[in-house]
Amino acid sequence: MSLKTNIEKEIKQAMLAKDKDRLRGLRAIKSMIMLEETKGGNENGLSDAEELQILTKAAKQRKDSIEIFEKQGRKDLAEVEATELDVISEFLPKQLSDEDLTAELEAIISQTGAAGPKDMGKVMGMATKKLAGKADGKAISQKVKALLNP
Repeated sequence: MSLKTNIEKEIKQAMLAKDKDRLRGLRAIKSMIMLEETKGGNENGLSDAEELQILTKAAKQRKDSIEIFEKQGRKDLAEVEATELDVISEFLPKQLSDEDLTAELEAIISQTGAAGPKDMGKVMGMATKKLAGKADGKAISQKVKALLNP
């Protein structure tokens, strides 16, 4: 089942349950999917990779908003964004644990033959493709820096 179909089904359930917070998050995802479909002229719908990219982008936006709202002391707005992030996270693949991320990155470093910080670009390029949706880009970057700087 495509993400869009799944979201539409979840929207109906949220409406019946009168769950306004969940409904807002689901509608945000559906809106992003529809925007992407119309922008690219995709009559056949989006691929799984494109759907994953949309969800990842939405989650990142919510995390950034939460951080900004908390710095500004706007707990009310941060809570709204956190609720939407929870809904979006349901549809993302399970995130890698810190240990699993380290193991994956060590394997990528050995594959690329990276020896130091100057090889970070090679490692990041491969890691972001392989770990798309499974780990946050910021976490990948920090871990790669730590592994390449002994």
